[in-house]
Amino acid sequence: MLERLFRLQESGTTVKREIVAGCTTFMTLSYIIFVQPAVLSAAGMDSGAVMAATCITSALAMLLMAFLANYPIALAPGMGHNFYFTYTVCLTLGVAWQQALGAVFIAGALFVLLSFVGLREKVMGVLPVSLRNAIPAGIGLLIALVGLEWAGLIVDHPATYVTLGNLKSAPVMLSLFGLVVIAILFARNVGGAILIGILATSVVGLIAGQVKFEGVVSAPPSIAPTFFKLQIPNIFVNPELIAIIFIFIFLDLFDTVGTLVGVGEQAGLMVDGKLPRARRALFSDAVATSTGALLGTSTVTSYIESASGISAGGRTGLTNVVTAILMLFALFFNPLIKMVGAGHAIGENTILYPVVAPALIIIGCLMLKNVVSIDWDDFTESIPAFLTLLMMPLTISITEGIAFGFISHALLKLVSGRGRQVHWLIYLFAVLFVARYIWLVG
Repeated sequence: MLERLFRLQESGTTVKREIVAGCTTFMTLSYIIFVQPAVLSAAGMDSGAVMAATCITSALAMLLMAFLANYPIALAPGMGHNFYFTYTVCLTLGVAWQQALGAVFIAGALFVLLSFVGLREKVMGVLPVSLRNAIPAGIGLLIALVGLEWAGLIVDHPATYVTLGNLKSAPVMLSLFGLVVIAILFARNVGGAILIGILATSVVGLIAGQVKFEGVVSAPPSIAPTFFKLQIPNIFVNPELIAIIFIFIFLDLFDTVGTLVGVGEQAGLMVDGKLPRARRALFSDAVATSTGALLGTSTVTSYIESASGISAGGRTGLTNVVTAILMLFALFFNPLIKMVGAGHAIGENTILYPVVAPALIIIGCLMLKNVVSIDWDDFTESIPAFLTLLMMPLTISITEGIAFGFISHALLKLVSGRGRQVHWLIYLFAVLFVARYIWLVG
């Protein structure tokens, strides 16, 4: 049955490998189960309900991706989107969280329409080769930077902005242990290296007192405080809501496209520069966003952490099924999940995630291999690619990296007399990105 559903032999994988990959993906994205409630609760939402909505919505989204597109690409509420939802829309602009959820729902509905007409799929198909290879590399640098920060290896500095952290700190030493273990396992070609490394780091953390054991089973929190509590905003009373909905669309469009391209390249899923069944994958993402708004969470999007499961051998939707099941189990095994994904407070404003951080650093390394396919001798290709992969980690945003890449690619091709080499959609989005920076970015 599994062979018929997921074509395992055709994809060169096995049930065991897919299970390990699904577990690995779950371990590297499980932090969202705890981060999401913390962020959205600042907007006045019930923390427990958000946690339940996050797990249920993510599981439904992954099952959609598994059975519609047969890809090992996990979905969950997007980091960055949740901060825009809370700190910009709710806290700065004063929009009630119920109306903010309504705006997310409208954006998701528009995503569904865009998926049906194939616009998002078209964007993926017309991406220049240089940008298509720079996007996964940029995502890799972004993942690695977050991993280094969560490990405490990189910290802020008033003069240089970043500097080396305290290597003698216990959480940092635990992260270094995990990094060494995973690196050695990869060097020896051990399957499931990332998952094994995470588990080994957890055990050592328990022994060293850096990871707190808080039990095994707990009752799942109620979703009632956020379930169907969204309110469709009246854009005629508050025209600013139009811009809010547009930005929700804008962010999810390019984060999703960038992630699908990056993860697709990493997994070897791209065929002649295109992702087969891309429309189904994008449709899954779109439906998940609207569903998440109904249940009580911000924009759901494809997750770059899927690269960890792919690195562990995941190639089909069965990986997603495993991750989805674990997401639902997380509702009942909250203490164990919290043990692995829990943060370790250092000082007043710094929280480290020593168990998960090493996996993110290694994933970043794995995703940099695409830079060898960039034509570095053609400056109309290499400069946009460079800006793309550089701006993602420095701005902590996939969207900004793509924006700089699109704008510079269109500009350099035009001024060099090679404008016809660029698809008109690239010009359109380059203009939209410029307009965004002029009118929408403060």
